[in-house]
Amino acid sequence: MNHKVLVAMLMSVVLWGAVSGCACMDRRPQRPAMIGHIVFIGLSDLADYDEILGDSESMLSTIPGVVSFAAGRHIDTGRSSVLHDYDLAIYIGFDSVEGLAAYVNHDQHIAYVTKWKPRLSALRVYDMHDPTP
Repeated sequence: MNHKVLVAMLMSVVLWGAVSGCACMDRRPQRPAMIGHIVFIGLSDLADYDEILGDSESMLSTIPGVVSFAAGRHIDTGRSSVLHDYDLAIYIGFDSVEGLAAYVNHDQHIAYVTKWKPRLSALRVYDMHDPTP
């Protein structure tokens, strides 16, 4: 193989690695959704945790318009500034305010709230808009 061809090939590999490495270092995390609906639930009976978690997954995450979903309990990270006054946190993402409005009025959401609200000791709901692309 010609020395110049070999040098050109090696330079191409080095250049490709440098360019792709720089691109990777500048990547930003993917946004889960433009609209975030965040719910913190306190349960009257902690024995209900597995059931409400299952209902959250089956009843809420499947509603049309939901583009991202996560649910789980508090984890102790040892940081005193982190609140732990809830038993279940739910994050539901939407592409639009209209999607959130349709979710709130959907039969599955209404059935979930009807079933679980009497069994809660606390409920906090936050809605947020992430305008970044």
